[in-house]
Amino acid sequence: MPSDDFNSFLQYLRTERNASEHTVAAYQRDITEFVTRVLDGQAAFSAWDTIETDHARRFVYALHEAGDSKRSIQRKLSALRSFFRYMVRCGRVNANPFLKLPPLKSDHPLPRILSVPQIDLLTAAVQEFWVQMAAGGTAKSIDGAEFSAARDLAMVETIYSGGLRIGETVNLNVGDLDLIGGSVRVRGKGKKERLGLLGAPARKALRAYLKLRTAFGGARSPEAPLFLNQSGGRLTARSFQRNLKNYLLAAGLPPDLTPHKLRHSFATHLLDAGADLRSVQELLGHENLSTTQIYTHVSAERLKAVYKEAHPRAK
Repeated sequence: MPSDDFNSFLQYLRTERNASEHTVAAYQRDITEFVTRVLDGQAAFSAWDTIETDHARRFVYALHEAGDSKRSIQRKLSALRSFFRYMVRCGRVNANPFLKLPPLKSDHPLPRILSVPQIDLLTAAVQEFWVQMAAGGTAKSIDGAEFSAARDLAMVETIYSGGLRIGETVNLNVGDLDLIGGSVRVRGKGKKERLGLLGAPARKALRAYLKLRTAFGGARSPEAPLFLNQSGGRLTARSFQRNLKNYLLAAGLPPDLTPHKLRHSFATHLLDAGADLRSVQELLGHENLSTTQIYTHVSAERLKAVYKEAHPRAK
């Protein structure tokens, strides 16, 4: 490939930057691709001082046209910036043409969600897991297994019904709960309060849990923790996350799903059913509507998948 300047840059990477051969090869590929795409692959190209920002823009456009991901484009631009930074330092060029490019926004992966049938599988698995634990003698006691099953089912239902974060859920107190009104007072980020709504399955699960909570000696005062461990203290987020992995495995669901995916599912299912974005924003406790809008992309992707499978001219 091109010029002594290019080869001296590669040597600089090896010696001064102590880069591995894998890294050097990656830089070589990226800079060679720039010459190939923008400069028509000119052999022994050496006129680096003629490269302008327009050439850099054309490279970005060519990469977009080729279908490169934003992450891949960012890596290649980083290689070119490093190369021209070296060239400026050596006095071979006057300016770095890749510094004036506007930054690329990273691709934001769409949040993973559970489908409605998967939610049903998960809630059924909570009870089944503790039944098996009690039958196998793994649980400390049958009463303890029954308590844990009721508590964790109530937590799953509360998170999914109200769109709560796991931290918000474990921080709930007895006085935050209004089963008659079907709501719960949630203290979110920045100590901002909002109302979480509780559907019929969540209210049923919470009533069943509260009966056992009382039997385990849980205090009824408004400031007492709502969700307790078997020692009577406030349950931690980590403990629930650990239990959730067991339920996911029992349900045949990916074990890397987190409690936050229940919140993602809550938002997406509401939008799929026709809820307006502003209402979902308020229920989630998002300060900015743009944060909530990512769930509209999830709904759109689901619609596209249905369309591809169902429409006779989709493929």
